[in-house]
Amino acid sequence: MVCEKCEKKLSKVIVPDKWKDGASNTTEGGGRKINENKLLSKKSRSVCNVRLGLEFEYIFKGDTKTQRTSVLSFVFVLLFSSSWAASARNHEDFLQCLSIESQNSTSISQIIYTPNNSSFLPILQFSIENLRFISSDTPKPAVIVTPVDESQIPTIIKCAKKHDMQIRIRSGGHDYEGLSYVSQVPFIILDMINLRSISVDTETSTAWVQTGATIGELYYRIAEKSKVLGFPAGVCPTVGVGGHVSGGGYGYMLRKYGLAADNVIDARLVNVDGEILDRKSMGEDLFWAIRGGGGASFGVILDWKIKLVPVPETVTVFTVRKTIEQNATNLFHQWQSVASKLHEDLFIRINVRRNTTRDGKVTIQAFFISLFLGRRDRLLSLMQESFPQLGLAEEDCKEMSWIESVLYHDGIPSGEPLEVLLNRTQADKPYFKAKSDFITKPISKEGIKGIWKLFYEDEAKAAQLVLNPYGGKMEEISESAIPFPHRAGNLYKIQHLVYWTEEDKVSAERHIKWIRRLYRYMAPYASKSPRASYINYRDLDIGVNEKGNTSDAQASIWGTKYFKNNFKRLVKVKTRVDPGNFFRNEQSIPPLSSRRKKSGD
Repeated sequence: MVCEKCEKKLSKVIVPDKWKDGASNTTEGGGRKINENKLLSKKSRSVCNVRLGLEFEYIFKGDTKTQRTSVLSFVFVLLFSSSWAASARNHEDFLQCLSIESQNSTSISQIIYTPNNSSFLPILQFSIENLRFISSDTPKPAVIVTPVDESQIPTIIKCAKKHDMQIRIRSGGHDYEGLSYVSQVPFIILDMINLRSISVDTETSTAWVQTGATIGELYYRIAEKSKVLGFPAGVCPTVGVGGHVSGGGYGYMLRKYGLAADNVIDARLVNVDGEILDRKSMGEDLFWAIRGGGGASFGVILDWKIKLVPVPETVTVFTVRKTIEQNATNLFHQWQSVASKLHEDLFIRINVRRNTTRDGKVTIQAFFISLFLGRRDRLLSLMQESFPQLGLAEEDCKEMSWIESVLYHDGIPSGEPLEVLLNRTQADKPYFKAKSDFITKPISKEGIKGIWKLFYEDEAKAAQLVLNPYGGKMEEISESAIPFPHRAGNLYKIQHLVYWTEEDKVSAERHIKWIRRLYRYMAPYASKSPRASYINYRDLDIGVNEKGNTSDAQASIWGTKYFKNNFKRLVKVKTRVDPGNFFRNEQSIPPLSSRRKKSGD
């Protein structure tokens, strides 16, 4: 039966204060009304390591008047196409279920957004970081839910299960293929943006961080409390902690301390039955699975307890730029044999992109970018011993605090306040496609020159390679310690990226074809059996699940590339904790098929 009250239209939408940059990191209630005419973009100078162009921050402004409306006022009446018409009843029933099951329907009503109100699109697009998935023909959710308290999540799961609504869980919106906010079947977005509390304990060198927080917010809160503690997570501060950690989490300290997921010591999640579990109650198998296996396959991760790591009061950074004419090819080739053998305090990555010289000549430029956990003099000594060919000079090196190095590596100019780390999103966002490889043997000079040829093509004007060295702690951790298996034997990881600014599909197809050609070219130099990939650089080209309930055999096509032999254990965990495959997407871990369960495989 369709609720008659659901025919009312919503005139105002409440958005929690914490959507604003720099807001309190608690989960208290309260809100501001979105005024779409005041959805402003403010220029910021922060540039993510794999982004081109300037970042911006979105700020929601408006009066503080709130309107409390029953959830029954919200209804999905705007259908996206005739193929979705049959699911309209599910959407209405889902909303009514939330109202009935919630202990406080007024509170629930303030966190729900449907397409028939003006704030739906701004909220949807606020955390979309890849413009490939912002077009008018991209499937939209029936409902966006932005819980302000973890107690609301079990009800959301219960009602979504009851009314056959798929859930997409969004932390920061950086999923490269948009799987945290796009689906080809009727779905809702569970947006964790309001759940971003961070509690740092310097006495125990630990922190609890809710999964709606960004890496930048986490770094900021750590720096508030200590100058000698840090965390080995990623470079781009707008990336959400939820997805980043659950996929592994690379950063400039991985050679010293491993991945972000290697430093998780507890976690809390809501399972398919709506139970809130911690490490003890979920068991070691599930705790193992969510640290690198992609948490969205197993439940809604609420927060991580992480181990903070010691950092010196003074660290040293440098960026050395070399074009092909300045011996970039030979330096790239030499770096391959050096970078993974350097002292674990020293991390040197390479970013490669096309550039234009002052006289207008197109060339290829390699950026050798470093973090050293120590002072300049010791760094210069180590570089003279290990990599003198780079020609590092004293004037290339800058000493600073660890938190200042976070800003430096994100391209934020010296002197900017640390509060820029609280910016949750960036405007001037690109269209992009990415792929990844792991390299186990040095690429020959001729092979490198072949890469350069591809970078001279028109589609590569805004392309980039990002090379992260291995060695150190990454060599010491076993392949099965967590689901992330890419450890000893790898020299470095490559992230292949191509960006474009044109909105039309022809441009998108042209650039995607280019990166696929680059990926094919790299095949002889990449890891084999399988050709490995990194799940946080999501790539649907390597395989997808069948629509509906896919088989584990089908999923193994892409699953072994991300997880190698750990994929089998992930499937077993999934079979135990979510046998009905409620938490699923195009690259989620499936449960064992009925036939294989009976056979004992």
